[in-house]
Amino acid sequence: MPAEWEKHEAIWLSWPHDPTDYPNGLDNIHKTYIQIIKAIFNSEKVNLIVKNSSAKKNVEELLKKENIDRDKITFHFFNYMDIWIRDYGPIFIVNQNKNKLAMTHWIFNAWGEKYEELKNDTIIPSLINQSMKIPCFTPGIILEGGSVDANGKGTLITTEQCLLNKKRNPNLSKKEIEFFLMEYLMGEKIIWLKQGIAGDDTDGHVDDIGRFVNPFTLLCAYEDDKDDENYTILKNNYDILKNSTDQDGNRFKIIKLPMPGFVGDGGKRLPASYANFYIGNDVVLVPVFDHENDQKALNVVQDCFPTRKVVGIHCFDLVHGLGTIHCVSQQQPAI
Repeated sequence: MPAEWEKHEAIWLSWPHDPTDYPNGLDNIHKTYIQIIKAIFNSEKVNLIVKNSSAKKNVEELLKKENIDRDKITFHFFNYMDIWIRDYGPIFIVNQNKNKLAMTHWIFNAWGEKYEELKNDTIIPSLINQSMKIPCFTPGIILEGGSVDANGKGTLITTEQCLLNKKRNPNLSKKEIEFFLMEYLMGEKIIWLKQGIAGDDTDGHVDDIGRFVNPFTLLCAYEDDKDDENYTILKNNYDILKNSTDQDGNRFKIIKLPMPGFVGDGGKRLPASYANFYIGNDVVLVPVFDHENDQKALNVVQDCFPTRKVVGIHCFDLVHGLGTIHCVSQQQPAI
């Protein structure tokens, strides 16, 4: 499993079509997606999954308004339910010795069988591979892409709250789950954080709390307000990372990434985190929430990627679906 900052051939996205989760309607969500595409299409291909020709026509009209080159977008017609392709889509892997691309197809059970109607999205990797025709490895266990992050050298990070959840793989021990991560994603060292942020219905996905930015450095979401419910959660994860070592026994550099505080409506907290960024070839797309910490977070991320442009994508509407930029995207490595 390559690190996310390694060269991409393309980004995969699924076009939003279900207004259920978005109180301000789909138009605002579509605008967010167009922002993402506009920021990324010049540096990597965009593979966009749509439901039908009507959706494609709608997208093309929006692309034209923003002067986005239609030829850079490849449309795929699949019967998908939701937009969270990070979790139900393939995790691509690379055989560097043979310069070959492959994919892993894990079972998606809608985050511990929380949403019965979304479980059918587990078929999407197979549909993608009907056109790509690359080797596909099927571990046969439940795992979502947002639950793991890799440094590209053999170290993976995940959380106990998610991968040890009894609604995922109740018959597997921690050691057995580690075996699958090592066997299929070429992990040599697994770092287990404790749990994820408040409001996260994925049971603690790591892409909201800790992200590799180079083989030796992690950005760690950190809450300074001791009265915030995320304070203890994130401090515990930070302490674990500070005391962890990589696949070669070396300690990491850990950089604190601020949180945007409480984001939500009517007292319901949403899983807003600046850590849910996407590392593209030339840009890094970071969710922002009209919070005073937005610019501080963008500056922290920019310092980690001096050769890439950091772009803030307004995600207040998108996070009502309980995820943001990293959750809706999946990178396809270049070979």
